[in-house]
Amino acid sequence: MREHNLINKLFKKMSTKPTTQNLVQPQPQQPANEMQQQKLYPDLQKNEELLRSIYDNCSDVIYRTMLIAGRKKAVLIYIEGLSDEAGIEDYVIVPLLREDLEQNMDISQFIEQNISVSQVNTVNTFTKCVEYLSNGNPILLCDNEASALALGLCKWEKRSIEEPVAEVGIRGPREGFTETLRVTTSQIRRIIKSPQLKMEAMKIGDYTQTNVVIAYITGLVDATLVEEVRNRLKRIQIDGILESGYIEELIEDAPYSPFPQLLSTERPDVTCGSLLEGRVAILIEGTPFVLIAPTTLFSLFQSAEDYYQRFVISTLIRWLRYCFMLVSLMLPSIYVALLTFHQEMVPSSLLISMASAREAVPFPALIEAMLMEVTFEALREAGVRLPKQVGAAVSIVGALVIGQAAVQAGLVSAPMVIVVAITGIASFMVPRYVSGIAIRMLRFPLIILAGTLGLLGIMLGLIAIVLHMCSLRSFGVPYLSSLATPNPSEWKDILIRAPWWKMDTRPRLTGDYNKFRQGTGQKPGPEQGNDT
Repeated sequence: MREHNLINKLFKKMSTKPTTQNLVQPQPQQPANEMQQQKLYPDLQKNEELLRSIYDNCSDVIYRTMLIAGRKKAVLIYIEGLSDEAGIEDYVIVPLLREDLEQNMDISQFIEQNISVSQVNTVNTFTKCVEYLSNGNPILLCDNEASALALGLCKWEKRSIEEPVAEVGIRGPREGFTETLRVTTSQIRRIIKSPQLKMEAMKIGDYTQTNVVIAYITGLVDATLVEEVRNRLKRIQIDGILESGYIEELIEDAPYSPFPQLLSTERPDVTCGSLLEGRVAILIEGTPFVLIAPTTLFSLFQSAEDYYQRFVISTLIRWLRYCFMLVSLMLPSIYVALLTFHQEMVPSSLLISMASAREAVPFPALIEAMLMEVTFEALREAGVRLPKQVGAAVSIVGALVIGQAAVQAGLVSAPMVIVVAITGIASFMVPRYVSGIAIRMLRFPLIILAGTLGLLGIMLGLIAIVLHMCSLRSFGVPYLSSLATPNPSEWKDILIRAPWWKMDTRPRLTGDYNKFRQGTGQKPGPEQGNDT
């Protein structure tokens, strides 16, 4: 009987347990609170209470109650760490607490005359108050006023201007962008002083409200290109933007392509050079990397230093860069194809030497190449992720020790180690890190094709890569543009780096553009007064 009662109680508990059908499903949280859309009230206490409810459990929000000129009650609100507290004390609080108000002077006039701040904006809604507070601008609320004053006293810790780490050069400017957006825009303004340089601001991200700026030069850029960039950025709906890579993946033309369709740089001179060619720059707060649109394949293999050295040296280095790019892409696959299918193409003495070196290796050339390439890439990534003090030492010593040990153990042959080492050195010739990653990714399918189909597989792989690049677009601009055009004047900055007195035209990107960028007759010589 006792067991029967226990079973009945158990069934009652199970029957009263809420099921998933009766549970109220949680509604998705809205990114903006409804109370933020309201306008400010004339009642100071009500405004303060609503702002305190918005910033509930926010210990870094400071509320400073004061009596302006000994007559009018006010509240100064700011976020600690984002606002200039010394400036608030010296230029706002101390002047407003003075009690020397004249009889004929209104309180609003007293505030206007005593606040020594360069930027003062009037806000009427809680949304604007939250926006200014989030950017570090203090808000001054006064009693019997349905508006507030946003004071330009933002100040936070920021990194100083340093030399770019990823784009090092021997000759040229040494400064790079920082994570602070206004420092980035000022660096560009300092180089391009024309008022034709426009910078359109917008905010992306429901929670981060990241400031994004579109920079371009009117008269040089095609208006349809600017409109396309603007529309793609406005279509982004995301919680937050933490780096420019977020935006790059959301606005590129072919997201599944291994090739980057936007140029990322942290050098002001590269950005300004692209703007002067009629391109558009996308500046994002919180990252030193600026996105340049549109871009082409050849732009990714051009270095800023190419334009600061003599054109003969720059042309030689550019051709060397192209050759080593092909070496980085195809050398392991050609080696695998020759050893597996086309031994007759190797000289007899070299073939005998390679065969003797591979005598103790138990793996075919395909497996050997894949094993060495994966190991080399792992060592390279380990060197990048480790601290700078030990990263380079670990990658270099690891490659030497593992390579020598693998050869002595008979796992790989010495010629394969040489091929992989030359391939790794050649990949460092690519000036852009993202371009080098694309080449490194495509190297592996070419090795597999070479190990299965020989040189025929390599040719099929190269044809597929070229066809893919021919179909690729960057904001409507063909990826291989300038090279496919029948106009030889477009080749001045592609296969060679022509002297500056010959590069009198800009590259054609989209639509109408300002063709000429310098006058004619710039070639130096005795007829120009250079006779010594």
